[in-house]
Amino acid sequence: MSVVELARPVEKPRATPKGPRRRVTAWHRWLSPLALLAIWQIASASGLLPERLLAAPATIAATAVDLTQAGTLHTAIGVSLQRVLIGFAIGGLAGILLATVAGLSRAGENAVDPIMQMLRALPFFGLIPLFILWFGIGEEPKILLVALAVSFPLYLNTFSGIRGVDGKLAEVAKTLRLSRGQLIRHIVLPGALPQTLVGLRQALGVAWLALIVAEQVNATTGLGYMINDAREFLRTDVIVVGLLVYSALGLLTDSLVRLLERRALAWRRGFLA
Repeated sequence: MSVVELARPVEKPRATPKGPRRRVTAWHRWLSPLALLAIWQIASASGLLPERLLAAPATIAATAVDLTQAGTLHTAIGVSLQRVLIGFAIGGLAGILLATVAGLSRAGENAVDPIMQMLRALPFFGLIPLFILWFGIGEEPKILLVALAVSFPLYLNTFSGIRGVDGKLAEVAKTLRLSRGQLIRHIVLPGALPQTLVGLRQALGVAWLALIVAEQVNATTGLGYMINDAREFLRTDVIVVGLLVYSALGLLTDSLVRLLERRALAWRRGFLA
């Protein structure tokens, strides 16, 4: 081999375009759900899956259109969404405040954490009779059940985030002679923010699960009432429509939190890239 051949630069293999591959990959993710939907429809049409057990996808789609045109679905979504938002605001604020108290001092932890851990172990269905006795059968017990469920994920994640802040940053704060308020504002809270946002996403998922339980408390409107009423008449199509709406609302609220997370944690993009 000559010196010229040795000195010749080695050509790097050309990078294959990633765009088509990504499109194929994205399309592949839809194959299994579409196949499952087709099998479901075929099984219903052939009689293998009786209508009384589970309605066919075509029937469910027609039912969703009928409920929308009648205004029933819009009203139920509006009522349930209002309950979730109010309960989430109350429970989220309480969870973050309690986590801040418990996370910033040992005394606060000893006072708050045992109570929160005890409440976290209580079943929701066991609390319903007490909530009815204490708050009646109106909107209060429904909202408070959602608030109680929401508070725990936010409390646990915010507490963990506060305690997980690097201790060296506290030493830097002492060197800069920051006050306790400045330490909390500029170091502790920003450091705990990523974990708090994780708790926010978990809390939104728990909020919709708690709402299903809460709307069993003498509800006359809402998605839970619509599903419960359909169960009495064995309307599996209405039940599935209500469950799909729950899933869609959960996905929508989670997407909003992820958007907030990308904006609030823009400083982490360089690391993630």
